[in-house]
Amino acid sequence: MTKNKSLLWRALAVLFCISLIAASCGDDDDDSGTTQQPATTTAAAATDDEPAADTTTTAAADVIENTQDGDLLATVMERGKLHCGVSGAAVAFSETQPDGTQTGFDADYCRAVAAAIFGDADAVEYVPLTAAERFTAVQTGAVDVLMRNTTWTQGRDTEVGMDFGPTTYYDGQQLMARVSDDFSNSSQISDIDGAVVCTNAGTTTEQNIADAAEEAGVSITLNTFEDFDIVTTNFVQGACDIVTTDGSALVGRKANQEPDDQEWVIFPPTPISKEPLGPTYGQNQSRFADVVNWTVYATVIADEKGVNSSNVDAMAANPPDAEVGRLLGGEGELQSAMGLAPDAFWQVIKQVGNYDEIYSRNLNPVGLTREGSANAGWLDGGLIYAPPAR
Repeated sequence: MTKNKSLLWRALAVLFCISLIAASCGDDDDDSGTTQQPATTTAAAATDDEPAADTTTTAAADVIENTQDGDLLATVMERGKLHCGVSGAAVAFSETQPDGTQTGFDADYCRAVAAAIFGDADAVEYVPLTAAERFTAVQTGAVDVLMRNTTWTQGRDTEVGMDFGPTTYYDGQQLMARVSDDFSNSSQISDIDGAVVCTNAGTTTEQNIADAAEEAGVSITLNTFEDFDIVTTNFVQGACDIVTTDGSALVGRKANQEPDDQEWVIFPPTPISKEPLGPTYGQNQSRFADVVNWTVYATVIADEKGVNSSNVDAMAANPPDAEVGRLLGGEGELQSAMGLAPDAFWQVIKQVGNYDEIYSRNLNPVGLTREGSANAGWLDGGLIYAPPAR
């Protein structure tokens, strides 16, 4: 067992013991570890005779007592390493390599935060987490921050007790099916009546597809699995007619895992939900939150200003404007007031890159480009925007 998994399971064990004391029964969810067996529900359109089952946006299992206290930034600095929660199985976002390292867009933002705090982008301990594990890991201190394709929702921001940083990727839920099953890129939710749809357990995806099926007046069988690798395996083997999750994840899976004898299509053209993804951390840790947030903003401002890993030294020596000068540690810098070194964001850009470098390096190869998307910069018609560094 790796050190990071040991940290997580110790934290989970403590939480489990507390739960046993507080109530004389175990969790209603079956968490036996046998993730190959799906949890199955049927989503159907509501009628006057048979209304749809009552569901809530935030699962009760997500509501976790925050056991973290003290100054998280000081704790992380004293430890000398950032504990960063990732998926480990999200193509192009965070993928565990054979040597145990992590690559991808989310993994690079873990590195960016480490570079800001320590001046060393490699001062990261990655903790791969399933969707069901992720919030417990934050609230019990097993990880400091999630960079794990987690959607910002009202329920998670309130009931679950999480805080969210800037959106690093604007996504939306879509579906993927086989052309041989008479689906195309222009298919709609109304075309999936009677289908077996598979997705991750413990995600907003479950509720979104159930709501969409109800609104379209179709009936589906929804099978959920703990890990999207298992979802994809079941899809390849024909146990699922359709898989659904964030569109970016589907694009990555299609690029990397589509068999030669199958053709997969992603639909509908307009996503069925809004899925703003970004850093997530425990509530009421404002100093740590400021560091995470402004690390992201620094990469965005650098992108806007044409500062990248290749020219950051020249830009620091001769900044094109006062904002760039401050951001890179020059006169009027604000990083010291945040508890960081003056050159903290210079380190981020030098070691990891600006937003476009991080995006292009990881997402362009699987076909996710910024042009014409919400992830273009605001000057190019997108939603990627940062407050001013002043």
